[in-house]
Amino acid sequence: MALPSNYPARVGLYDPANEHDACGVAMVATLNKVATHEIVDKALTALRNLEHRGASGAEPDSGDGAGILIRIPDAFYRAVVSFDLPAEGSYATGIAFIAPGADVRSEIAKIVAEEGLVLLGWRELPINSSSLGNTALSVMPKFEQLFIAGKNNETGIALDRLAFCLRKRAEHSLELYFPSLSSQTIVYKGMLTTGQLEEFFPDLSDERVVSPLALVHSRFSTNTFPSWPLAHPYRFIAHNGEINTVKGNRNWMRARESLLASELIPGDLSRLFPIVEMSGSDSASFDEVLELLYLGGRSLPHAVLMMIPEAWENHTTMSQKRRDFYAFHASLMEPWDGPACVTFTDGHQVGAVLDRNGLRPSRFWVTDDGIVVLASEVGVLDFPAEKIVRKGRLQPGKMFLVDIEAGRIIEDDEIKDSLADSAPYGEWLHAGMIKLSELPSREHIVYPHSSVIRRQRAFGYTEEELRILLTPMAKNGMEALGSMGTDTPIAALSEKPRLLFDYFSQLFAQVTNPPLDAIREELITSLGGSIGPEHNLLDPGPSSCRQISLAFPVIDNDELSKIIHVNADDDHPGLAAYVVRGLFPVSGDGNTLQTRLEEIKVEVSDAIAAGARIIVLSDRNGDAEDAPIPSLLLTAAVHHHLIREKTRTKVGLVVEAGDVREVHHVALLIGYGAAAVNPYLAMESAEDLVLQGVITGITPEKAVRNVIKSLGKGVLKVMSKMGISTIASYTGAQVFEAIGLSQEVVDEYFVGTTSRLGGISLDQIAEETIARHHIAYPPGGEIPGSKRLPIGGEYQWRRDGEPHLFNPETVFTLQHSTRSKRYDIFKRYTNKVDEQSKSLMTLRGLFAFKEGERPAISIDEVEPISEIVKRFSTGAMSYGSVSQEVHETLAIAMNRLGAKSNTGEGGEDPERFVTMENGDSKRSSIKQVASGRFGVTSNYLVNADDIQIKIAQGAKPGEGGQLPGNKVYPWIAKVRYSTPGVGLISPPPHHDIYSIEDLAQLIHDLKNANKNARIHVKLVAEVGVGTVAAGVSKAHADVVLISGHDGGTGASPLTSLKHAGAPWELGLAETQQTLLLNGLRDRIVVQADGQLKTGRDVVIAALLGAEEYGFATAPLVVSGCVMMRVCHLDTCPVGVATQNPELRKRFTGKPEFVETFFEYIAEEVREILAKLGFKTLQEAIGHVEYLDTRDAVNHWKASGLDLAPLLVRPDVDSPLHRTTVQDHGLANALDNKLIELAAAALDKREPVRIDLPVRNVNRTVGTMLGAEVTRRYGAE
Repeated sequence: MALPSNYPARVGLYDPANEHDACGVAMVATLNKVATHEIVDKALTALRNLEHRGASGAEPDSGDGAGILIRIPDAFYRAVVSFDLPAEGSYATGIAFIAPGADVRSEIAKIVAEEGLVLLGWRELPINSSSLGNTALSVMPKFEQLFIAGKNNETGIALDRLAFCLRKRAEHSLELYFPSLSSQTIVYKGMLTTGQLEEFFPDLSDERVVSPLALVHSRFSTNTFPSWPLAHPYRFIAHNGEINTVKGNRNWMRARESLLASELIPGDLSRLFPIVEMSGSDSASFDEVLELLYLGGRSLPHAVLMMIPEAWENHTTMSQKRRDFYAFHASLMEPWDGPACVTFTDGHQVGAVLDRNGLRPSRFWVTDDGIVVLASEVGVLDFPAEKIVRKGRLQPGKMFLVDIEAGRIIEDDEIKDSLADSAPYGEWLHAGMIKLSELPSREHIVYPHSSVIRRQRAFGYTEEELRILLTPMAKNGMEALGSMGTDTPIAALSEKPRLLFDYFSQLFAQVTNPPLDAIREELITSLGGSIGPEHNLLDPGPSSCRQISLAFPVIDNDELSKIIHVNADDDHPGLAAYVVRGLFPVSGDGNTLQTRLEEIKVEVSDAIAAGARIIVLSDRNGDAEDAPIPSLLLTAAVHHHLIREKTRTKVGLVVEAGDVREVHHVALLIGYGAAAVNPYLAMESAEDLVLQGVITGITPEKAVRNVIKSLGKGVLKVMSKMGISTIASYTGAQVFEAIGLSQEVVDEYFVGTTSRLGGISLDQIAEETIARHHIAYPPGGEIPGSKRLPIGGEYQWRRDGEPHLFNPETVFTLQHSTRSKRYDIFKRYTNKVDEQSKSLMTLRGLFAFKEGERPAISIDEVEPISEIVKRFSTGAMSYGSVSQEVHETLAIAMNRLGAKSNTGEGGEDPERFVTMENGDSKRSSIKQVASGRFGVTSNYLVNADDIQIKIAQGAKPGEGGQLPGNKVYPWIAKVRYSTPGVGLISPPPHHDIYSIEDLAQLIHDLKNANKNARIHVKLVAEVGVGTVAAGVSKAHADVVLISGHDGGTGASPLTSLKHAGAPWELGLAETQQTLLLNGLRDRIVVQADGQLKTGRDVVIAALLGAEEYGFATAPLVVSGCVMMRVCHLDTCPVGVATQNPELRKRFTGKPEFVETFFEYIAEEVREILAKLGFKTLQEAIGHVEYLDTRDAVNHWKASGLDLAPLLVRPDVDSPLHRTTVQDHGLANALDNKLIELAAAALDKREPVRIDLPVRNVNRTVGTMLGAEVTRRYGAE
């Protein structure tokens, strides 16, 4: 049961489940085999020196969490308790966090007796809470220390197994939490700052508290509602990092429970379930599973390497024995994937392991007197250089281990070679694992064109999809690129029947954990997996790996046939396959669909009971009477049904799906449990395109292989956006958000998925499926011309396709109005866009203004245009993606207005820093710093008013910026410091930002580089972005930008363009609510962008909480863009998105046109403000009560949407906008002293030598001095 917590309940769009943390971690140990207080003292000193890696929120004396784990100080406890203790190792103890007012002692005594233990006594733990803030005090538990022993004098790990049973049962049934309960170690931790820990627990200052080892941890949470149990260390680990796959890992562990059995852990294990709490932190869940593996009989290093294996799959020089060790364990459980440095101990050994990507760097050093230290950074303890006998860094996938009893360091190779020799893993694999390629081949069937086209129509294919998506995949094995973002309705607002896949959006890593670089770091990724049953995790043997191994998660029709017939000759009974027909009567409705799904669930359970070990979910063979169930619904329904039944790990799921033709589709099916996907119709379509002569120069077989290759590579990219490196970890990880699905559908079929707005039910899913089916099988029989596919229009505007906000009419009207300076025509443009928006194209279109809530005022009373335009900026469009003419036109226009233009990530020519003769300036006020750091110099940063750290981009969050080689002309390469003609792709992560505290450091660095500039952080809307924004505020950013998923781009994979991120309305509302709940709103400016086009858009953004507003596509259109969407090809016909000198001559834009546009937007803002009764835009910020949704949703699909969560205003007494400034701590910087001492060099250019000590608390050294040199002398 839960302890009191400072976490608010779900309110509006805020959900405590989205919280993240990052941290500083250190371990200190001795090789002298002696427990001393010196080790404890050094660990506490290291912890205090990690203070900058922790955080505090609005209240500086309520920390995010700090703690220490040490060996039990036996002599000390004997001296302070009033009862007798048996010999060391023969009793277990732990501090209990007990809910205030709860009396648990009698219940604990009962469970102690039932579990074969003896209760020795309780100790009232002394604490000193005088330095704690109100937040920490308000949820502080009682602290009592429990001492127990075994009835049969059990010692060591045997006693720990009994204590484990006691603790699990007690925590499930009582209002308490044990940080540890062990015969070997004890944990002291809490909602404290690093400096408060020792003061709060006086035990730690006592010289009698001795230990040969210690783990310490300092926590940085993205929120200001941390709780006492979430501090680290846990029972075995302290973790710096983020488990990206934790949702799937928890689901799989829950599913494995029915198979768990152990002779070592006494009694029926079901009384201890769930092993993993679904609501704890990722680190808590990791610790719970590690504990089970350890107590179940494995050594601690063995258990750790099962959960965080090194990148072995593509490691060609690794010994076969070690590869066999990892391959065998891969068949038992998936990796817990994500950036991680995990320090661990069982009291006898203490060590650390780094994730396969090395994304949580750690350093270690050993002194000549046997002290071993490992920490997140150097400098946590000061040792004279001559005392250091060894130092190094923990490498990706490597383990560092100290054996306390033996007094030595055990090297990585020794650990792993010993484990690889501990069982005949190679023999077990040879006996159990079958390669798919080794199964006998089956007949290949080629379907006639008429069959292919009818099924294409049934599954909703369009001509556009064949041309834009499938043809490039089949021809080149590459995912198609697009540009200019998306301006079509989200699926829940579309009039057209949309695939269920379109109601899901990919999540991506930003700030709290990094995305992976799937291009440069492909070696550490793996798309290989296996299909088949799992066995008891605690009893490994040859049968554990009786599975089929796959090299790729996408399989062709022939490979599927092999799997279906794997036991055709009764030679693989343990892998028998069963095919489920996923069809439902087309005459039915949502109830019919639900009934059919229930029948399928029973059918699958019966098949498993009869011995099936592979289930193939197929939507083949639909006809006029039966329509295919959407494959995603079918897969998720079966996956979650089997998890509930606890039979999920008895079978592998394979999906044979006709509706799959995009990377996003495959990613979703794997994310919801499929081990392999056979997109049979996509492959048959590729074959057909070759046979029909549409694709030339390749064979049908090659076209199919190319489709598989591009889908697989695309899935790898989608995984890597979330920081996940193996397909095994991604399977079932559910890293998606539903946008427009009802909660009933989610709770039944997509358990654990976030769906914040509600939306369609099974009724509409059935309706859309049947509507598609009727295209192939018209109810009145075939009609002339019905053999063609629908035209499409999702990616490019077509008259009969999906509507686009920017279409030929709106583009022409906007350009005409700004060039002729006709506000009346501009109003025609905004009316058209707003009407389209209101006719269910955007979420903001569903809002209406509540006029009359306060008296309307005269427009003359509203602040002038000149004030409003100062809040506008242009989007980050790089010099390179757009031409010099456009880039400079935008800069000149914004500077004239007193607004801001943005360089984008391509740098800026220093010649533009100089004011022109006519007084204009081409200098962009906002200088962007992206992961590629193109064009970033001290001179660039010094010449900024704002510096924007680009974490993510709306059109392709989780991926780096992209400039094709054909656009890297010499003048572009010069500004970017790159090579002409060589394509540029920024890494998906900033390689100096792997966590929230790394971002805090970069913000600090950039503030040092230009103390006068505001530091921005650019994020993209997704579920949880508000929590990240709170972390960004705690990291001392001055501005946070929330970009919508529909933002523009010069080049992006179409999957990302359409399926990653969320509308800015959701992200902005969540950010405002979360900042208010955290008491952080007053210290940061919030900006919004993403297809803003009208004054109405601006006012809605203001009411939802934004103070500043970014425009990109609209100013480009004003400058001449005609939305050809060929930016990535360098063929822009109007000279906007090209570097071609001939095409650039066609550019007709002028700064005046852009000025007029922004002035007209501001005038429209003034008109709306006057009607609402606001004199300034500032007055309107955050006042969501002036938005109404009552009449918004009247539509066959959108009627299920609930927009109320967007309009929640938290009941807190704090400002709705920024009122203070961040404290960047520059006054205390060492550089102030350096600048003072370097005066002679700065003023007279005389040489100066300065000797000053530099410690790790001096976070940035020399940068302010360098900036001063640049400010005075430029780039010379």
